[in-house]
Amino acid sequence: MTEQTPCFRSLALREIAEPDYADVCLATLPAGASTDPAEWAQRLFSMESMPRWISGAMRLRQALVPLIGIPRAPRDVFTVTEQSGEEALIFIRDRHLDCAIAVGVDPVNRILRVTTAVELKGWRGRLYFSVVRPLHPIVVDSMLKRHTHPKARRNGR
Repeated sequence: MTEQTPCFRSLALREIAEPDYADVCLATLPAGASTDPAEWAQRLFSMESMPRWISGAMRLRQALVPLIGIPRAPRDVFTVTEQSGEEALIFIRDRHLDCAIAVGVDPVNRILRVTTAVELKGWRGRLYFSVVRPLHPIVVDSMLKRHTHPKARRNGR
């Protein structure tokens, strides 16, 4: 039996090869936009540029997670930790879960891609992510739309 080479590669899946959760969200890269994945990662995950409802949810998260023994996230939690080729990686290691987020740019096909892989640790990770899981793709899609659709930026969505 020959070993198959994966047709989809991502820094997120390199970091967490067997995730408990994974998704990929896509958007069309706007005309004339940067093709630097680190720049896109910083733009998408900047607290100042997130849609208001997401930054509000993040503040609520910071207030509630200590109640189940999870530490508050540091301000720089979404810092790019590595860039390789067409992807920039944000890797978050914590007691309750590890999370790898790779922001990729395909300049030829004009695609912006956010790949997320999560490894849960213990009951706190499972409890926390049971709330986050259904919202995660909605949150990432909203962040992508805010930065790739001019009307969404104007309307503050």
